[in-house]
Amino acid sequence: MTVETAPVDPGTIPPHALRRVIETALEEDAPWGDVTSETLIPADATATATLAAREPGVLSGGGVFVAVMHAVDPAIVAELHVSDGSRFGAGDVLATVTGPARAVLRAERVALNLTQRMSGIATATAAYVAAVSGTRARIVDTRKTTPGLRALERYAVRCGGGHNHRTSLSDAVLAKDNHLAVLLSRGTAVEDAIRSARERLGHTVHLEVEVDRIDQIEPVVHAGVDTIMLDNFTTAALVEGVAIVDGRALVEASGGVSLDTVAAIAATGVDVVSVGALTHSARALDLGLDIDVEG
Repeated sequence: MTVETAPVDPGTIPPHALRRVIETALEEDAPWGDVTSETLIPADATATATLAAREPGVLSGGGVFVAVMHAVDPAIVAELHVSDGSRFGAGDVLATVTGPARAVLRAERVALNLTQRMSGIATATAAYVAAVSGTRARIVDTRKTTPGLRALERYAVRCGGGHNHRTSLSDAVLAKDNHLAVLLSRGTAVEDAIRSARERLGHTVHLEVEVDRIDQIEPVVHAGVDTIMLDNFTTAALVEGVAIVDGRALVEASGGVSLDTVAAIAATGVDVVSVGALTHSARALDLGLDIDVEG
């Protein structure tokens, strides 16, 4: 075993969100039952299975794996051997499962799909976090998540040591280029719109504005934002932008971020680097469920 202690506590997935995902996935996969197992596997057969890693990575979704098994049949006993956020090696056994064979077989694909996806995101995030080690920048996700799976994917980012951006459109103001284009088309100055928004917003609501040119920075910061997003800036322009802001707001870098570029971006002194690829481009990690059917 090559398991390491989890580097961070990723918290939990909201129970209602997890329940909704599992119910939808199981209904999609077996709307009228598992005709294969019900036809071929005796009703009294039992199975023992191991969740094994085919490649190294960072685990996320261990609790989801167990929850899927229990949702199919509470008689299934699933034991995790690795905690979410921990690293593992190829060949490591991550969990063991025992229970009615039909139920284990019905739960297998949904449990694997979710855990593989989440572990892929956690593993990718951990690589980005390692790349910016020694800088002040934190790695955060975006809203570029799989529809219906945001709660799970954002949890996976936390398992990899990353952080979450706003949860949804409902919990923070983030004025991006299209918002600003609408304002400008109506003759409204961006600075005036920011000041007006600040007056109307509650004191706990975060206000962020995206800019794509150096000359936009000072007016936006002066208007009173909490965070300014520098979108698709070169590293030289990021250094200049951080100097202009001079601590008056958090500085977020976005756009053109990859494992090849993230270290240089973080070294410019930005506070946050947002990476859509954490969720929209992460591949599923190769995990397998090896089943031994008895009786």
